[in-house]
Amino acid sequence: MAVNHYENFPVASFLLPARLRPAVRALYTFARSADDIADEGDANDEQRIAGLNSYAAQLAQIKRGDTPDDAQFQVLQQTIAQYQLPIQPLYQLLSAFKQDVVKKRYANYAELLDYCDRSANPVGNLILHLYGAATPQNLHDSDAICSALQLINFWQDVAIDWQKQRIYIPLDDMQRFGVSEQTIGEQICDPAWRALMQFEVQRTRELMLSGSQLACRLPGRIGLELRAVVQGGLRILEKIELKQENVFQDRPKLNKWDSLVIAWRVIWM
Repeated sequence: MAVNHYENFPVASFLLPARLRPAVRALYTFARSADDIADEGDANDEQRIAGLNSYAAQLAQIKRGDTPDDAQFQVLQQTIAQYQLPIQPLYQLLSAFKQDVVKKRYANYAELLDYCDRSANPVGNLILHLYGAATPQNLHDSDAICSALQLINFWQDVAIDWQKQRIYIPLDDMQRFGVSEQTIGEQICDPAWRALMQFEVQRTRELMLSGSQLACRLPGRIGLELRAVVQGGLRILEKIELKQENVFQDRPKLNKWDSLVIAWRVIWM
C-alpha cells in the first residue's frame, strides 16, 4: 500500500466495495488532477493558479445546480448528488493546492497542521460520507489519521520537496534542533538532523495512534481498509527510523515484505 500523494485514496483496493469504486474514482480524479496542476509540468505560478481557479469555477457550477462544462466535473456532480456529499471539502483541497504554489515554508507546527487540514483531511471526510459514517467522533479521528499520513509523506519526501524549493518541516523545529536549510540542501544526516527527524516521527506516530480507534470502530471492509492504511503509515515511520533518519539518498517506501508485516498487524489490530 502506497502512503504517498493521493494514492491514499483506496481507488483499486479489493477491500473497497464495488458499488463505491466509481464514486471514489471520481473523487480521486478531481484531487489528483488538481494536485498535478499545482505540482507537475513547467507552468508558471500564474498559470497554475488560473488552472485551479478554473476548477473552483466548475465546483461553483455544481454548487448552483448547473451542469459543468467539463465531463470530469459532470461525473463528480453525479457522485455528489448520488451520495449527498458535502462540497466544502473539495474547495478545501483546492485551497491547499493553491497554497502549494505560493507558500514554500512553514513557521511552526500549527501552520503545517492547518495545511494538512485542507490538503489531507477532506479525503477522509468524503470517504466517511460515502460510507454513511460521518459522525463527529469519526470525523475527528479521521482528521488525525489523514494529517498523520500527510506528515509521513513530508518526512519521506524531504529531498524531493527540496527540489521543488519547498520545506515542510516547521522552521521553529529546525531552529530548535540546530538544523539549517543547508543541511537539507547538502543532504547532511548528522546527529542534529537525526534528532529533528526522531522528534517529527514520534509526534506523527502519536497523532496517527490518536485516531487509530476509528479503524477498529468501523465495520467490514472500510475497517479493514483503514487498518491497512494506519499500519502502512506506521510502518513507513518505522522504516525512517531503521534508516537512522537518512531520508535523502533512499526514500523510505513499502515493499512486499512490508505488506506481509502490515497484513499481520491488521489481523491483530
